Amino acid sequence: MSVEDKLKALGIALPIAPQPAGAYVRAKRTGNLIFVSGQLPIVDGQLKHSGQVGKDLSVEEGYEAARICALNVLSILADEAGSLDAISQMVRLEGFVCSAEGFTDQAKVINGASDLISEALGEAGSHARLAIGVAELPLGAAVEFSAIAEVRT
Repeated sequence: MSVEDKLKALGIALPIAPQPAGAYVRAKRTGNLIFVSGQLPIVDGQLKHSGQVGKDLSVEEGYEAARICALNVLSILADEAGSLDAISQMVRLEGFVCSAEGFTDQAKVINGASDLISEALGEAGSHARLAIGVAELPLGAAVEFSAIAEVRT
């Protein structure tokens, strides 16, 4: 079963890959690695989750925001690699959580992205990861997420 078919079976549709909001490219390929720029929880051009997790948003809402970010990353990878089936492995995921003072559950929030990547890619979705709490993110987003993936050559 293709990755796209697996996502469909899970009731998940890849969004149209978002375009950069600034002076950068959405992804950069070097050799067999694709580096995906930071993605926000944007759906149909609208920011879906803003504010600080632990104050304005619950861990569960942050988890959902991270999942949306991961969907945007997957859509970019599908475009850049030609298909998600071309991804041989996720190398590293990097998650940034806009965190209220004293909030320390960033890992639980970024699990939203990790879980989705693993569901979609299976064993190829296992990855090294970074989950960091920050005071602010672009556009007031609750989560930002980037990734490095290896593609088959």
